[in-house]
Amino acid sequence: MFIRYSLTGSRTEIANRFSVDIPEAYQPKYNAAPTHLLPVITQDSQEGVSFFYWGAPPSWANKKPLGEKIINSRLDLVAEKSVLLKKLREKRCLIPADGFYEWKRAGKKTSIPYRFTLKDKDMFAIAGLWEEYDDEKGEMHHTFTVITTEANSFVTPVTDRMPVIVSPEIGKMWLQSANEDELLSILKTPTPPLDFYSVSPSVNFPERNDRLIIMPAPASDQFGNLTLFD
Repeated sequence: MFIRYSLTGSRTEIANRFSVDIPEAYQPKYNAAPTHLLPVITQDSQEGVSFFYWGAPPSWANKKPLGEKIINSRLDLVAEKSVLLKKLREKRCLIPADGFYEWKRAGKKTSIPYRFTLKDKDMFAIAGLWEEYDDEKGEMHHTFTVITTEANSFVTPVTDRMPVIVSPEIGKMWLQSANEDELLSILKTPTPPLDFYSVSPSVNFPERNDRLIIMPAPASDQFGNLTLFD
């Protein structure tokens, strides 16, 4: 399950890379996680950034655990599930990012976190779908889910799935196209060259949000034990 990414650029850098207006409320996210309020670009508002909850608002997560279907949408199911197909046609979004995290199993109960970035360290977009609904109090909420695909050969040594990554340029096609076949083809666009390195197990804690999260660190499991699996 894909559960972490980062967006550490400044407002100006993001605005220039994605050709959008960035609200003053934006703050860098070194450890974006489900239930966090995060910037997205929707097909209905392509020149600006909105803030949606990843998966569900925190109030929902406090009542019940978030399932994978709320956080991630599998590419292989997007064209098969009617609810996802409807979102594909009507509620597409881009999630700006500059890195994502995955964990490599190092034993039955241990795992090592790694951060993946583009080889050129540029920002990219993650393809997503969004939703809106009223809660029991009648308050409107907006959420998004990340579309995931099978890990490519570079990511496979660490994990078996990864987010669908597109350049901002291809991302515009994702937002603007009205052709279902073209949209599905975009989701299968090869991932640009990647790089990765081990990071501190502090990334395991979604409340942590500081630059140390993205810094290279010796490969260690969630207990802080150094490992040889790097």
